[in-house]
Parts: sequence; structure tokens; C-alpha cells
Amino acid sequence: MNDNSIFVGQGEAPVFLLLSKGNRHGLIAGATGTGKTISLQVLAEGFSQRGVPVFLADVKGDLSGLCQSGEPKPKLLERARQIGLTDYTNSACPVIFWDLFGEQGHPVRATVSDMGPVLLARLLELNDTQEGVLNLTFKVADDEGLLLLDMKDLRAMLQHVADNAKTLTQQYGNVSSASVGSIQRQLLVLEQQGADQFFGEPALRLSDLMRRDLNGRGYVSVLAADRLMQRPRLYSTFLLWLLSELFEQLPEVGDLDQPKLVFFFDEAHLLFDDAPKALVSKVEQVVRLVRSKGVGVYFISQNPLDIPDAVLGQLGNRIQHALRAFTPKDQRAVKAAAETFRENPSLSIQDVITELGVGEALASMLDDQGSPGIVQRTLVRPPSSRIGPADPSVRQSVFAQSPVSGVYDQTMDRESAYERLISRVQQPAQLQSEALNRPSDSPRRASGRQRQGPQEILLNAAIRSIGTQLGGSFGRQLVRGLFGTLFKG
Repeated sequence: MNDNSIFVGQGEAPVFLLLSKGNRHGLIAGATGTGKTISLQVLAEGFSQRGVPVFLADVKGDLSGLCQSGEPKPKLLERARQIGLTDYTNSACPVIFWDLFGEQGHPVRATVSDMGPVLLARLLELNDTQEGVLNLTFKVADDEGLLLLDMKDLRAMLQHVADNAKTLTQQYGNVSSASVGSIQRQLLVLEQQGADQFFGEPALRLSDLMRRDLNGRGYVSVLAADRLMQRPRLYSTFLLWLLSELFEQLPEVGDLDQPKLVFFFDEAHLLFDDAPKALVSKVEQVVRLVRSKGVGVYFISQNPLDIPDAVLGQLGNRIQHALRAFTPKDQRAVKAAAETFRENPSLSIQDVITELGVGEALASMLDDQGSPGIVQRTLVRPPSSRIGPADPSVRQSVFAQSPVSGVYDQTMDRESAYERLISRVQQPAQLQSEALNRPSDSPRRASGRQRQGPQEILLNAAIRSIGTQLGGSFGRQLVRGLFGTLFKG
């Protein structure tokens, strides 16, 4: 074991993941309860100890134990002895806790503009026509200099597009009011699920995911995903957005001695379930190209068949835990998994996959030439950190000492599309108020009412037009906004 590799476990020979190949991506697969989480924990520890920051989603709450030193339990000590791990010690990793809902970690936010219409359309499950209207809405906002930061900005912008559909159609194409209404309803569903907390500022800075502590160890960013998993579309869309941001913002660096960041995508099948071909193609492109930015992506899933072939073919480092073969479909999955490995003359891979015990795996890592290593039946090493959730007191202490404490905890709400569109309505209303209060020399009628001049007639006509617009849902929000009781979310 050395600083250039991560010791994964012992097979016919020691199995190492070379750091220089850490950006060539990977796969951890296996049935429930076979040890996938432990393998993920071992790799996360290994990267962190060698100065590589890690981002991972904690789907079951088990990975919070990375922040706490493990206990020298007899089973772990016996496994260390079996594989010849003579320097096995218990230690914790530096951890930063994150949570889209801000309950179990620092809030994670992105602006609506950052998310963009393509990913937002997937999140909202829009059809092609509705996605076209959403794209048009973003374009109009850009052309008019209106910032889309949070959900109320997007709602206001959609209503603005609907109210001005006739004018906008000449420049941007047809605007369907029915499509706008459908998008608004989908936004409402999303808000009721709590997803509106994700959109806003301060937005997540990627540099905060790429930190090292004073000892040079990479921070492990743990995203609380137990509640997030109840909204699988939000979970997968967020992680894809994060991966896309890494691809777009990081510079080209080629192959490094070690990755700049390693990204673990648990429950990876959620990314591809019912995904349109265009989105799968986008994922394939990002996975293929992001390695040149120094980022390694590791998918964790029950079955390799959950990953499209185009993506699966790019995953060089593989750990395959046991699969069950109870049904014909299961048997096909076992066969397909076996065929993805480089053959080992001493193993019947297809048979071994169904025989593996807990903590055992078939492992194949890239060699120094970038070729897949011969697959080995491997005893995975025990992790140094705590297996299972961290003690609440330890977790709270780690959170209190976070290097990003206070950076994301308070929401910002600067002037954006919502406020600008409110201002457009307020200005004519103010003009009317000033006109009504202005002294007039016009003679009064016998009824006591003041005769209107030409300017006042024009003003009242403008106000009536605005009043018609205020009849919509957006208008009601604006009226409430004027009286300090804004509709939230």
C-alpha cells in the first residue's frame, strides 16, 4: 500500500485502485445487503486520505459514519488479519454535511438559471411542447435582462409570457396558454414537495466541494439523501446538474496523478429510469468528457444492467458484489455482469457472482496502462471509519466546526424577475394615484364629480388594461405583494 493507490482488498493478489486511473470512473454493483456501502466507504476513505475531495449521496444514512473513527470489532480485526492488513487502524475522515432541505446539513441551492430549461423540464416531467414553452421563457428572460433565481421568478416570468403571448409570438414563436398552465401546475406540485427550497441564493460554489483540511486530506461532502430519495426525480436531476456544472466550470487538465474530485452516484438507476434518449446522450457525453477535467464518477447500483451500455463501457474500475439468480431476468443479469469482466482462467465468473458472501466481490481495476485487470474474487478490506450512522453528538460537533459554516445558512433574495415585474405594475398604479390626488381647475358637475381631462382618461384606460392583467394568478400575487403578504414559493 502506498500514496499512489488505494488498497481495496485481497484476492489471488492484492487489489489496488491506482489514483492515476481514479478519473476513469467506476461501478459498484450488487444485490441489497451484499456490501456495496462498505465498498463505497473504503474507496471514499482511500481517496480522502490521499488528498482527493469526495462527494457522495447518503441514501440510507449509513455513510455519516465517515466522520467518526471506527471501533476495533473482532470481525473487522479478523478480516484485516485474513487479508494481511497489518497496519489496520481506526480513523475518521474530514466531512462536510449537506442537505437540499437544510435539515441535516448546510443547504444546497442552485438558481433556476443555473439549472436551465433542459434539466428543469426533466424535473417537471414536461412533454416536448411544454419544454418548448419553457425554453422560450428562458430566452425572453435573457433578452429582457430578467434574472431567474428562484421559483417565484420563474412563475412570474411564465405569467409574463402568457400575458404577452400575442406580441412574443411574432419574435419567438407560438406560446400556448395551456402549456403555460400545465407548467405552472407542475411547479406547484414541486413546491409542495419542498423542492422550492433548492432554488435560490446563495448558490453552491463548486470550490466548497473541493476542499482539503490542514493535514492535506480531502473533505468528504456527504449529501443527506434519505428524505431526498422520496423524490427520485429531484434526486437524479440535482446530481446530474452537479455533474454538468463540474464539466462546464472546471478547466481541462488531462490525466493527473490523482483526481481533483471523485463523485459517487448511489441508486444510479434513478438517473436513467424513463429518461428520454436526449438526456441519456447528455449523461454519456458528460461522463466521457468530465474525466479530462480531473473528475472521477462512480455509479452504485444493484444491477449493471441499470446503466446504459454507452455509459457502462466507460466505467473502468469495477467492484461486483453478489447477484441473485432466482428468475430468468436475474439469470440474464448475472450473465451480462459476467461478460463485462476480463476473464480469469481460474474462475467461472458467472457461477462465482451468485456464490459471493457479504463483504466479498469480484474486483477488476485498471492497470497502469489503462487496461482492465484480470478479475479476482476479493475479500474487501474493512473501513477505518465507523460502519453505520455517526453518533448524533459527533455529527453535531462536526457540523458546528464546518469550514463553510454560515456561508449558506441564510437565504438571499436580491432583485430579480419577480421584483422587476412587480415594479412594472407599480409604476402605472403610482401614476394613477398621483393623478387622482392632483388639484384640478376643472369645474365640477352638478353631481359633485370632477370632469376628467384627456390625460386622466388615458391614465384610467391604462389602469383598466393593467387591471385585466391583474385578474390572473400572477396579478393576485402582485397585489398581495403590494400589501406585504407575498405568496411564498
